[in-house]
Amino acid sequence: MFSSRFPRDFEPNRLTQSLEELRRAGTPILDLTASNPTQAGLQYPPEILRAFDDPRLLRYDPSPAGLLETRTAVSAYYHARGVEVDPGRVLLTASTSEAYAYLFKLLANPGDHVLVPRPSYPLFECLADMESIELRSYPLTYHGRWAIDVDALFAALSDRTRAIILVNPNNPTGSFLKRPELARLALLCAERGIALISDEVFSDYAFEADPERAGTVASLDHCLAFAMSGLSKIAGLPQMKLGWMVIAGPAAACAKAFERLEWIADTYLSVGTPVQHAAARLLTAGEYVQRQIRQRTAENLRFACEALTGSCANPLFVEGGWYLPLQVPRLRTEEQWTLDLLSRRHVLVQPGFFYDFESEAFLVISLLTEPAVFQEGLGHLARFLADASVE
Repeated sequence: MFSSRFPRDFEPNRLTQSLEELRRAGTPILDLTASNPTQAGLQYPPEILRAFDDPRLLRYDPSPAGLLETRTAVSAYYHARGVEVDPGRVLLTASTSEAYAYLFKLLANPGDHVLVPRPSYPLFECLADMESIELRSYPLTYHGRWAIDVDALFAALSDRTRAIILVNPNNPTGSFLKRPELARLALLCAERGIALISDEVFSDYAFEADPERAGTVASLDHCLAFAMSGLSKIAGLPQMKLGWMVIAGPAAACAKAFERLEWIADTYLSVGTPVQHAAARLLTAGEYVQRQIRQRTAENLRFACEALTGSCANPLFVEGGWYLPLQVPRLRTEEQWTLDLLSRRHVLVQPGFFYDFESEAFLVISLLTEPAVFQEGLGHLARFLADASVE
């Protein structure tokens, strides 16, 4: 009766089951996976609510690519970061997840391939399945810092490869794309007729400046590229449901891509009128939230590195983003580490296999966690690891 796009079963994994049991029992949990900024103890300015005090919200005048005033506000966001983007190259979506779905529809037929980084965001597989395309991974390797294995990426290409996805910075490795990497990939894509898709939702959250870091692909001109972002991360407003993509590359290819994306968007018309009219003010007000997030993540990162010094947990080097991978001894599987931490210490972390780490054992924690919870949870984690190493 149903299509083959869905998982074989919807049974929750063991970690989710254990967590639900503890919560039903009323057990307090030290959640080190928190990634929802609206539930992270941040302060939101009243200007966010005032942004919706606008009589135009009562009129529906659909525009498939999005209202021009909103796309102009997105252009201003890039201008403030030194990149000029014509509003005519901006197309609005309800989220970056929807943007991926649009781009998979645009670029790939069923059975075609898209390359994705490994480790990276676990949603890619679901999005690909829903569009009946196949994913092939290319590795990020770690030698004191993360880098794309470009040779392995080249080896993963096939005649059915239609796009290469970059996550800049990557989630959860916190690694930014470097200029030489982007130059090689852009040349490859131009030669092979492959598109670059760059997910840049965490790009405002770098811990330090780096002249070797590649910026947005929104300014590329020699291969078809799509830069994606949205209010969810850059303004800490996931509930507003506004994302976008900037189309870059040769003019003729951009025009054809925009025409087809607008046709797709016209089929769904998913972006609400209220958030579009409020977007410019939300982006401005969101800078206040963004500053809090940058301060929170930087302070939590410093605390984690200090708290775990001398322990058997190795915090891997991260350049930005909201997450921190920890390498732990292979005394247990990642699943068992997370289950034991939860059952014995009531500390919730994520196993590395959620993000498709190539080997064990890695745990992932969120740097967005409220400081009191983060510090207490890290203390429990460090003590648990110390006890486990002598068991």
